[in-house]
Amino acid sequence: MARLLQGKPVVEAMGRAIEPDIARCRAAGVEPTLAIVRVGENPSDLSYERTAMKRAEALGVQVRSFVLPAVASTVEVAQVIEAINADDGIHGCLLFRPLPPQLDETHLCNLLVPQKDIDGITAMSLAGVFVSEPHGFPPSTAEACLQVLDHYGLPVEGKHVTVAGRSLVVGRPVSMMLLERNATLTLCHSRTDDLARHTRAADIVICATGKPRFFGPACFREGQVVLDVGINFDEQGALCGDVDFAAVEPVLGEQGAITPVPGGLGTVTTSVTMLHVVQNALRAVQAIA
Repeated sequence: MARLLQGKPVVEAMGRAIEPDIARCRAAGVEPTLAIVRVGENPSDLSYERTAMKRAEALGVQVRSFVLPAVASTVEVAQVIEAINADDGIHGCLLFRPLPPQLDETHLCNLLVPQKDIDGITAMSLAGVFVSEPHGFPPSTAEACLQVLDHYGLPVEGKHVTVAGRSLVVGRPVSMMLLERNATLTLCHSRTDDLARHTRAADIVICATGKPRFFGPACFREGQVVLDVGINFDEQGALCGDVDFAAVEPVLGEQGAITPVPGGLGTVTTSVTMLHVVQNALRAVQAIA
């Protein structure tokens, strides 16, 4: 049986690690605070909001929710983001996307100041990832991949990593972060010719195409590490990843490892978001010291 890279131990370790930072902030009169901006009542947004608020409560991070109707205009959402930018008591903003079609999503994302962009949605934050400069933060899901690998003692330096997925949320930023750690990288996607050849060749595979159970046993070999970023629902409405877990796990063997869905990277992603909020709050403490 392959080693299960479960998210819960990673989340617990991250929580213990940032407890002193939160205490330091409070001692200085700074409450780490996250702003959540939600437009409409999208069920997936509501679900993630509940998860984020639960994790924030467990850590002691404050949350302020800004909820607008689904018919809100770009100007109305922009006013909320500008108010968050100007509020020194807010240390990070989580803007739920995709936004309703009448909104200019690119404009609204880039309106957020990079210093409060704790999920890597602004062009400046993403540019920072690509040039290894600390402009804002990388996308939380991309960083969550590295948090899992680090927690379980799985090195990337010198390893061949195949990233299957080219989005700005995961694929491209995590590729740059891996290169920064001296991994040898193959970046591909769902339309890559003979994709299975590229995934089988790697030591570590990150699956992030957003296609339910897209990666079957033919895509893997014994001894690989597989990170499944996918959060999908199958035809029966069951939550599943991009990897056909039941079919793939036996192929990896005792020397292999894989993240489950659910219970894997999703929980770590939320904790990374909170980590970024606390890191920003610490900067506020340092500024008034």
